[in-house]
Amino acid sequence: MLEIELDGKKVSVPEGSMVMHAADAAGTYIPHFCYHKKLSIAANCRMCLVDVEKAPKPMPACATPVTQGMIVRTKSDKALKAQRSVMEFLLINHPLDCPICDQGGECQLQDLAVGYGGSSSRYEEEKRVVFPKDVGPLISMAEMSRCIHCTRCVRFGQEMAGVMELGMQHRGEHSEITTFVGQTIDSELSGNMIDICPVGALTSKPFRYSARTWELSRRKSVSPHDSTGANLIVQVKNHQVLRIVPLENDDVNECWIADRDRFSYEAVNSPSRLTTPMIKQGGEWVSVDWNTALGYVADGLKRVKGEFGVSGIGALGSAHSTVEELHLLAKLVRGLGSDNIDHRLRHADFTAGEGTRWLGASIASLSSLDRVLVVGSFLRKDHPLFAQRIRQAARRGAQVFSLNAAQDDWALTLTGRLAAAPDAWAQSLADIAGYIASANGVAAPANAMVSAEAEAIAQALLTGSQKAILLGNAAAQHPQAATLLSLANWIAAQTGASVGYLGEAANSVGAQLVGAQPRNGGLNAGQMLSQPMKALLLLNVEPVLDAADAAAARAAMQASGLVVALTPFKDAAVDNADVLLPISPFTETAGSYVNAEGRLQAFHGVVKSLGDSRPGWKVLRVLGNLLGLEGFSQETVEEVRHEALGNVASLAERLSNASKASATPLAPAAAGLQRLADVPIYSTDSLVRRATSLQLTADAKPPVASLPAALWAELGLREGAKVRVTQGSASVLLPAKLDASLAAGTVRVPAGHPDTAGLGAMFGSLTVAAA
Repeated sequence: MLEIELDGKKVSVPEGSMVMHAADAAGTYIPHFCYHKKLSIAANCRMCLVDVEKAPKPMPACATPVTQGMIVRTKSDKALKAQRSVMEFLLINHPLDCPICDQGGECQLQDLAVGYGGSSSRYEEEKRVVFPKDVGPLISMAEMSRCIHCTRCVRFGQEMAGVMELGMQHRGEHSEITTFVGQTIDSELSGNMIDICPVGALTSKPFRYSARTWELSRRKSVSPHDSTGANLIVQVKNHQVLRIVPLENDDVNECWIADRDRFSYEAVNSPSRLTTPMIKQGGEWVSVDWNTALGYVADGLKRVKGEFGVSGIGALGSAHSTVEELHLLAKLVRGLGSDNIDHRLRHADFTAGEGTRWLGASIASLSSLDRVLVVGSFLRKDHPLFAQRIRQAARRGAQVFSLNAAQDDWALTLTGRLAAAPDAWAQSLADIAGYIASANGVAAPANAMVSAEAEAIAQALLTGSQKAILLGNAAAQHPQAATLLSLANWIAAQTGASVGYLGEAANSVGAQLVGAQPRNGGLNAGQMLSQPMKALLLLNVEPVLDAADAAAARAAMQASGLVVALTPFKDAAVDNADVLLPISPFTETAGSYVNAEGRLQAFHGVVKSLGDSRPGWKVLRVLGNLLGLEGFSQETVEEVRHEALGNVASLAERLSNASKASATPLAPAAAGLQRLADVPIYSTDSLVRRATSLQLTADAKPPVASLPAALWAELGLREGAKVRVTQGSASVLLPAKLDASLAAGTVRVPAGHPDTAGLGAMFGSLTVAAA
């Protein structure tokens, strides 16, 4: 630690700190624009000039290292004169358009101009003009004349998002921040550039001209999308959500959020919202009141139970639903005498045991790992903020390895990659285990055929101190998921690594904790979506888009009896539903999610429910009462939460990735082409599917069939060609794309999208023919 004197106060800071860090520790504010605590130091705005004793001129506080005994004055005449001079230069070319600027009211330049700017300008020359740029549907660069060239956006792209989409061209007053040759900004974290821009140069295109910042009320919330559980501030005007920004929490999302966390609010204001209960009569939807709708559902369930028993009654709940909703859904079904309840809609293997699967470590620890093996994950799009954490670890020297059939650009440097067709993933892990067994002098869990890639991964895992084996969405959804977990556990036990699931949805851990899956021989999601049910309750589920086998789900739903959909949207993809019950999205209800690390995070509704929609937990509670079931008398969401989770202090003790499954890989599938299915980032849940701006991004483009090089050549395809992909009796015509990173015999066809909803299993055999 070094001790310096700052404005007459003694401050101790670690060696290597800058004067700005010392000022933060002392609670002293130094004006700045380009400095940001999460980004590298640029020192190009010069607003933080301070008076350092014995220095010949004012020094930038953000880039001046502290030395023992240094004396710094931030409020001396010398410092203040330098700061005022910098402000005068910054305002020379800045347009005087605060009254129409979206940044007005929360603008750093505006705030500091009050304290350090003059009342008039000495410059009479014309101000420079920078022409607007169209960089996509999310970020507006229409007023780049406001830019002060702090380069925060450039550094964010390079360092946090991992993609340098913005850069600076020209010099001096001709400098411009722009994209490369007119390209769009496509990063899944791009919206953070809006937050860190200290002026009104980068603004939110969906929010543009919607409200003044001081008109907005602010409420804390939690993202309902991925398993990070990003903390949010939801901003509201006239009972309408108009903007979402991050709430800083270093343990979870730091000060960043993904674009789907930021812009999915458009769906809650969309015309597709369901605002009144509806019953299908004679093939037509008829609006009814709540008493009629719930009475119809209750009578229907009683009739099915009386005629067919409880074996044909089931419920499917999305893991994007809250703890309270999933608890009451499971309680209702079990109250009827059935154990047919599940949330694992995209899974193919339900034999992984009774453990509650989780990340296996804290989210914050991802940033400090030095060895990482990621199995079966489309990391950057599945988990943008986890990818950002691992990207920081890689920047610090961590070795990151991937096992997958494809290798997307994760915007980080991979140390090694093991490419294998999906049915060979388990054998690939066995190969890694084989080398580790040989090195440790123990018996291998399965026969191994050690390759150079497997050996490199094994050697890396045998070294280092902080190590993790992370199983992605595709590993959880894999037909050999239990075997993958068992092999990962064996490798971890031999190398001292942790094992964890990255988690598919905001409440995947919570859904397991509240028992939203069969316990006593009930039907799992795969069974309920592959056979007709006499009665089926769907909570935030669109079966053909959320199922592991879309074709089987469509056929099963068409042959099912009473189908009740609890959904916020009237256009929910449940074509054969008999009843639509309008429930509130996360902005209009109270509840909680348990994120990947097992952290329980509660939130409250920020606006009143739209029309006659009601919070899902209240709808299920009333339905339980109408069915005459016990235990549905809760008055508050806190009562439901306490009943669902009990003592939340013991949540960590209930999390386990242990597995009793065999570590012996199953025999590979018969020769032929295998499907690898990712779920595009803006197709994962009902909210992002209906967020207009997100659906205009590059990541929301219609799906294509990606083919490995050998198959591409075999079919004689050229750029722009189309192929017919066939699974069973279903086939679709898709544009074709060459992907040289794909493992041989693998064809990548996304799931969760209407264009591919006619196909079968996410992991299954298929055929491809030139169109």
